[in-house]
Amino acid sequence: MTKSLRMMIAPLFVVLVVKSLTTYAVALTVQEPNWNESFELPANGRANPYQLEGELLRQNREQGQIHTQIYPVKITGALPPYEPFRRVIEADDRNLFRNWLNRLFKKLVGFHSFNDVMAWMGLHDYPSEGETGIYRVAYPQHQRPNYKMGFSLVQRGSSQGFTFSCAACHSENLFGKTVLGLSNRFPRANEVFLRGKTGIQLIQPSLFRAYTAASPDEIEMLKSLQDNLKAIAIKKPLMLGLDTSLAQVALSLSRRNSDETASRNPYFEKHPRVDLLDHFPADSKPAVWWNLKYKNRWLSDGSVISGNPILTNLLWNEIGRGSDLQQLESWVNENKSVIQELTTAVFSSEAPRITDFFREDQIDLSKAKTGEMIFRQNCTKCHGAYLKKWSEPGAEQFSVSEQIRTTEVHYKKTTPVIDVGTDPNRYLGIKSLEKLNSLRISKSNGIVIRAQKGYVPPPLVGIWARWPYFHNNSIPNLCALLTRAQDRPRQFYQGAARNAVKDFDFTCNGYPLGEAVPKEWRNKSQLYNAGREGMKNFGHDEGIILKDGQELLTPRQKQELIAFLQTL
Repeated sequence: MTKSLRMMIAPLFVVLVVKSLTTYAVALTVQEPNWNESFELPANGRANPYQLEGELLRQNREQGQIHTQIYPVKITGALPPYEPFRRVIEADDRNLFRNWLNRLFKKLVGFHSFNDVMAWMGLHDYPSEGETGIYRVAYPQHQRPNYKMGFSLVQRGSSQGFTFSCAACHSENLFGKTVLGLSNRFPRANEVFLRGKTGIQLIQPSLFRAYTAASPDEIEMLKSLQDNLKAIAIKKPLMLGLDTSLAQVALSLSRRNSDETASRNPYFEKHPRVDLLDHFPADSKPAVWWNLKYKNRWLSDGSVISGNPILTNLLWNEIGRGSDLQQLESWVNENKSVIQELTTAVFSSEAPRITDFFREDQIDLSKAKTGEMIFRQNCTKCHGAYLKKWSEPGAEQFSVSEQIRTTEVHYKKTTPVIDVGTDPNRYLGIKSLEKLNSLRISKSNGIVIRAQKGYVPPPLVGIWARWPYFHNNSIPNLCALLTRAQDRPRQFYQGAARNAVKDFDFTCNGYPLGEAVPKEWRNKSQLYNAGREGMKNFGHDEGIILKDGQELLTPRQKQELIAFLQTL
């Protein structure tokens, strides 16, 4: 290197080092947010809970989005070796070991790649590289385009294991766009655990080595997985689209000691302590991410009254994956920046807007503005106030898409829990999770679970994209939600949001019913039965849309209210 070149590079090197050290110093001085239920939220919530600025905020958000796709907890307990299973799945159907595994898992025929398996699980493609705005996310280049969003490879020793990341349940394809933070309507993560536990525990490591050419590290990974599966309890969801993670966590704790680290106990692994959730259904759907910024207590029932909800979720995940909680506590203490990045990414999530998917001429501004007044009279008390661009002077000069934009969200300063008579199973089931409070990792991170009576009336940002409704998916569309409980559909078919015309009732905002239901949806696995325990569709009517059994809104007023809700 010439002297002149060294003289040119040296100042640049100094600048880069100083910038790097400054960023590191700023990161170290970031104050932990107040995660207690007493914290009063500002207008528009807290999309930036760590109060980061400029480049640091951008970096945290993008790295956090990558963590949502590549599961960051490297010590996770449920980690099957990737290459051996890939070779079996991609083997010829005449392969004896593949056929044996198929009898165990009941679902290998027809799969010829890991992407086939991921598609069956309900995972979606990564957003296209041309996406902009909220639909453009940072993603791990080495994963695209070979895998689907939510599938995650984790390096352990010289080998790789595979698992599922946050995006498996919290990303969804919405009429051709993959939206990170939107609830996956049809996740099968619990079903995979259910089938996998039965099959994997029966695999003999020696046979696995012989038929898959697994390496010594991969055999150790398999043995570790088989051991950790003993500490995992799994429950099948009531219906495709619902999730049993609450039961998986609570029942898995029943297989451990009651000490502060929930240490392993071979006796309880074979003879778990009795728990309400052994038989009581308390299923719910995965939540959207963009609502977290408006809350100071979390989950559909508001039972997480203290502690970072993202860290709380990781704790749930790892209990449900059989992890050693002392190892997890060490990982958390050594990876505060990862928690910060994940939290920043989730809290800064934004809701999809209806005009990104439908023509502006489908929006009836007059109806929506009238619906705003109906909303203020009937809904604001519980669900908050939403200021619109169309109320500003000169707004008529803007496009419809701009006029319907929500400029301010005024939700409650402290998150309420209200019992409006909806199916109580979910909030009753949370009592089993209060045992988390005695864990050392919970105490050291301020995590407190307290069972509630009722549910959080959620902020309604992006409500148009969140069908079906209620925590248990029991309401197919907004027309049904605004109908007295006894007249709501007892059964309806569910399906993916692929075609904006065929798969979506724009007028009622949600699933089409009756003769409009697509033929491919008409099968038993997609039929929702609101008569089943834990899947009831009653409540949220008397005192809200009814008075003394009489409806408060005319059919036209309901349509006006729906038109307004679609703009949120």
